[in-house]
Amino acid sequence: MQSVDKHGKLLLLAASVAVLSGCGAEQIGSPGNGGTVTITNNTTTPPPPAPPPAATLVTPAPGCPTIEDPVGLKDLGTITGPTGTYRNCELPARITRSTTLNKVAGLLYSLGGRVDVGVDNGATAKTGEPSVTLTINPGVVVFGSTGVSWLHVNRGNKINASGTATSPIVFTSRDNILGLNSDTSQGQWGGVVLSGRAPITDCTVAPNATPGTAACERQVEGAVDPAYYGGANPADNSGVLKYVQIRYSGYVLSGNSELQALTTGGVGSGTVIDYVQSHNSSDDAVEFFGGTHDAKHLVFTGADDDNLDLDTGYRGRIQYVIAVQKDNNGDSMIELDSANALEDQTPRTFMKLANFTFVHKNSITNTAAMLLRGQADASLVNGVVVTPIACLRLNGTNIIGTNAAVDKIGPPVFRSVAMQCGATKYVGTGGLTADQVAATFNVAANNNTDAFTSTLAGIFTNGANETARTATDPKVVDSGFDTTNYIGAVKDANDKWYAGWTCNSVTANFGTGTACTSLPAL
Repeated sequence: MQSVDKHGKLLLLAASVAVLSGCGAEQIGSPGNGGTVTITNNTTTPPPPAPPPAATLVTPAPGCPTIEDPVGLKDLGTITGPTGTYRNCELPARITRSTTLNKVAGLLYSLGGRVDVGVDNGATAKTGEPSVTLTINPGVVVFGSTGVSWLHVNRGNKINASGTATSPIVFTSRDNILGLNSDTSQGQWGGVVLSGRAPITDCTVAPNATPGTAACERQVEGAVDPAYYGGANPADNSGVLKYVQIRYSGYVLSGNSELQALTTGGVGSGTVIDYVQSHNSSDDAVEFFGGTHDAKHLVFTGADDDNLDLDTGYRGRIQYVIAVQKDNNGDSMIELDSANALEDQTPRTFMKLANFTFVHKNSITNTAAMLLRGQADASLVNGVVVTPIACLRLNGTNIIGTNAAVDKIGPPVFRSVAMQCGATKYVGTGGLTADQVAATFNVAANNNTDAFTSTLAGIFTNGANETARTATDPKVVDSGFDTTNYIGAVKDANDKWYAGWTCNSVTANFGTGTACTSLPAL
């Protein structure tokens, strides 16, 4: 039995040696009897991670396309910025035939100066008049080459600038193309102007004309050469602006007159203005001189003057407005009408505003977030106003009066408006006291508050306190409004009507859009 055990042990030892000898020197170290055995995993050093893909820069289109206008596009060669190099195709100074601007990869359209769509066909439509439509397709970028560049749609002509939520149309400046802009840049070109044949007041071409008639006309603010608007057709149609950004506008064209990002003069109710962003206008975000058109889904960021400026008989509905000021710049969120000797003229300016969120940071001259004056009428419903200064200023005793002889309905009416104000909440001027202004706002039955604490998320989206407020159906003000059951412009985090077609800045970030200092992909 001992012999068998001895041979068995020898066999086991031999087998163990054979197994261990197959492992290799890297896998086992045997310092001898009684030593330790160390086993090391056979690892291979992983390769370094692949470098991030290089940014794809735009390459220029081979040339400018043919358009319907007989003058055609002028090929100015290429223009290069941080996003790539583009073909620069300049529009003619006047477009005399209905023309379409298509999106072309690596191509931008430019305005060399004032560009007119058609000729002024006058205050009254005529059979066979030379009407022109400029169509701008989704994704097109148009830039002003100089400070005095601006686009003017004359009376009797139209623009059809219909972008999409994912492919907006962008009007901007040369510096934006070159990558020279910061979040404070502004006033680098004129803007977009629509002139129509709807009624206006404060006639200037023929000062003694009867307001609201075809004889009552005005000159576009800031324009040196004639650019007239006004007429007697409330249903006039100047075309469509939809899913459009207008950036860095407001150059001083003459004297102290600046264009806004969007200026409308005597524009009628047949016109569609919907999903429009004004970014860093050096004057107002928009100014509506008379007319009867509506406007919906407006986003105003960084206006250096006012946001909504309405006067000379404007009578339209405005719904869903986000307005956010830059830090330390800007004036009022609303400047309604003008105080002058023409306040008795009709049609009476009547602002109807629903579902608005105003994030107001300062006011240079108007001393309040909202300034209403000029014997205008106003109805505001479902609003949120956040400001470190006074919320509301009314100027002139006639703003709170009733005057049937000139179609003045009565004091401004506020319904379901929540305001977070500074220590001074109200300002009265022109014969009004602050107490009278407060009484105008704080009508017991109208569900307003001037002791609100904002819980807005991401600057403009309703939070808990906004959601808790009871809203008013805007149809109480005008049947043409959408029915909503919330105050403010953005109901909650699921409400994304502003997303995708807007651009982002330090003033406000809308999520999925590009930076305002850059260009969308072309």
